[in-house]
Amino acid sequence: MARLPKRFTAFMEKHPDIAQAYESLGTAVAEAGPLDAKTRALIKLGICIGANMEGGAHSQARKALEAGATAEELRHAALQATTTVGFPNMMRGLSWVENVLEQNEADQLP
Repeated sequence: MARLPKRFTAFMEKHPDIAQAYESLGTAVAEAGPLDAKTRALIKLGICIGANMEGGAHSQARKALEAGATAEELRHAALQATTTVGFPNMMRGLSWVENVLEQNEADQLP
């Protein structure tokens, strides 16, 4: 995964036992059922939008792209927040998705 936040990597380096436990928990949860990586990332994107977690939304949008999601799938996932957490919250989440898509496009330029 590209671009891990410095604060996250510093924490993981300072607390390797916690890092290992956290990564093991993440792996166990991912493998606990039939959802593929793309679906899991899209679900987590929605959770992050609903919980007002900008950094998490950026991370999950990047993970979804890495797992094969399209820009339209990311946008559609964000739109799902409209009737659950409200239009303004969805718009904020959609802006986070657009941030990631814009950065992804910039990274693709020669």
